[in-house]
Amino acid sequence: MQLGTLFQTITLVSAALLIILILLQTRGASLGAGFGASGELHTTRRGLEKSIFSVTIVIAVIFVLSILSLLLIPV
Repeated sequence: MQLGTLFQTITLVSAALLIILILLQTRGASLGAGFGASGELHTTRRGLEKSIFSVTIVIAVIFVLSILSLLLIPV
């Protein structure tokens, strides 16, 4: 397997995981929040919600680094 193909695969998999993880997060999911009418309280993340948030950040960093590596390595 070539290095370019490996980074393309990493980019594709991390993109799919990133979409799934973002959709799993439930904060601020009301329609009124988009227009500034948010009536939510600010709470801290705990348990599974905190884990999903942390994994989302790691996957986002992997996604960005794989895209940057594709720019530097010819396919």
